[in-house]
This record gives sequence, structure tokens and C-alpha cells, in this order.
Amino acid sequence: MKITKQEVLHVAHLARLNVDGPMVERFSEQIGNILEYVETLNQLDTTGIAPTSHAIDMANAFREDALSSSIDRQSAMGNAPEEDEGSFIVPKVIE
Repeated sequence: MKITKQEVLHVAHLARLNVDGPMVERFSEQIGNILEYVETLNQLDTTGIAPTSHAIDMANAFREDALSSSIDRQSAMGNAPEEDEGSFIVPKVIE
């Protein structure tokens, strides 16, 4: 499918692009080549092929939430350099 220079200029105007003479010629040829390739792809028989959103199968890497035991407060506070009423005391980092 051939795309005309006028169509390239129209699309450039809509996209607010400033294109000059040599660029219009080049874009016209390149877009024409892309449209020819798409037309070739449209000739393929795709009956029975399900549409996909990705080229490869993707799976979620998330795990299921599971309840598990955790360290008790007394043991956690045992490693604290400083603590106050069950909370860690840390150095101030923002002044």
C-alpha cells in the first residue's frame, strides 16, 4: 500500500511535527514499506489461534499468603541496641 506525501504531511501536522521535503519522501517510503508488510501478515490464516497480549506466556510470580510463626517481641528486643516500651530506638537520619 502506497502512502502519499500529502498523507504524511497531514499526519505530521496532526502530530505537530515539523518535516521538510527530504523527510517527507523518506517517511512516505518507510511507512509504505511497513504497510506492505502488514498487508503480507494479513494474508496469513489465523483461524483457530487465540489472541494474546504478549508474545510469550507470562505467569504471576506472587505466592499465596500463608500464616507462619514469627519471632516474639521479647526475642526481637533482645537484639536492640536501645529500646523504649517495646519499640526500637534508632538514630535520627533527617534533620
